[in-house]
Amino acid sequence: MTVLDTRARRPRTDAAPLLPDPEPYRLLGTPAAADLDPALLDRLYGQLVRGRRYNRQATALTKQGRLAVYPSSTGQEACEIAAALALRPRDWLFPSYRDTLAVVARGVDPVEALTLLRGDWHTGYDSREHRVAPLSTPLATQLPHAVGLAHAARLSGDPVVALAMVGDGGTSEGDFHEALNFAAVWQAPVVFLVQNNGFAISVPLDKQTAAPTLAHKAVGYGMPGRLVDGNDAAAVHQVLSEAVERAREGGGPTLVEALTYRIDAHTNADDATRYREESEVAAWREHDPVELLERELTARGLLDDAGRQRALDDAEAMAADLRTRMHEDPRLDPAELFTHVYAEPTPQLREQAAQLRAEREAERQS
Repeated sequence: MTVLDTRARRPRTDAAPLLPDPEPYRLLGTPAAADLDPALLDRLYGQLVRGRRYNRQATALTKQGRLAVYPSSTGQEACEIAAALALRPRDWLFPSYRDTLAVVARGVDPVEALTLLRGDWHTGYDSREHRVAPLSTPLATQLPHAVGLAHAARLSGDPVVALAMVGDGGTSEGDFHEALNFAAVWQAPVVFLVQNNGFAISVPLDKQTAAPTLAHKAVGYGMPGRLVDGNDAAAVHQVLSEAVERAREGGGPTLVEALTYRIDAHTNADDATRYREESEVAAWREHDPVELLERELTARGLLDDAGRQRALDDAEAMAADLRTRMHEDPRLDPAELFTHVYAEPTPQLREQAAQLRAEREAERQS
């Protein structure tokens, strides 16, 4: 009788440590909140207030025709801000199309963060300068890019971590599977943040997956899954910070699922009343991320009316500057269509650029 060697088919990892907790991790409103750094809470609060105002202003600009589209992240500000603040300056952020707040909190100019959504340039900011990849409109395509960058950094001995953001809808894409699989096999220093806001446009989560949580999907790839209250800015920041430092120290990737809610419609082109009840939206408004942190700060004597007003004034100044600059018509040069497509233009691009120059010159002479 032949005895088969099944060692290669045995589980390579004990699954138990990889499983997420049964309940989302929370800090605000719990005894553990007393140990939180007041300076961090103050910074989170200021950015949350700015983020809320940014969403309102960008939505208004869309209605005024100054933006082609705007995917609001109202209700998800805690995820956005915590993601940006959990990174070191040399780390990389890989955002999705809804993550403009994270991009701005990372240091990108508020106007430049909207340029792609305005439709007048490839992307409005220098990705290398800010170490922020372009906003990704195709679902989940930024995830393999994040893994590739993180893996390259690891091979070169560069202690850089990539944090990739995606929505619950993006977890249904093949890119999600490929990214997590490669990240785990290569032990790449990358963190995946899934903002589970309940809907992929109009498709609810239970029509996308039968998994207990999206964080449970991590186990199948051999990485830890963490489940966190996505409206608790302090909790999201702590969980992401731990995952980022774990990756930096060689511990490999982590999948973090943040339970949150998209208060506004998917975009200005969406009618959310067709697929969800107002009572559901109202219930999530009671768990507002800005108000959760504000209550914590007030209860600890770290925020008074004057501090609250300072945050509002700062946010309003940002919104006024954004409004003024977005109402200035951009100066567009058609020749820039061929810029930054390839490092070295292809013969076809050079031919097309020459044709455009000839046509413009003919127009000037006519």
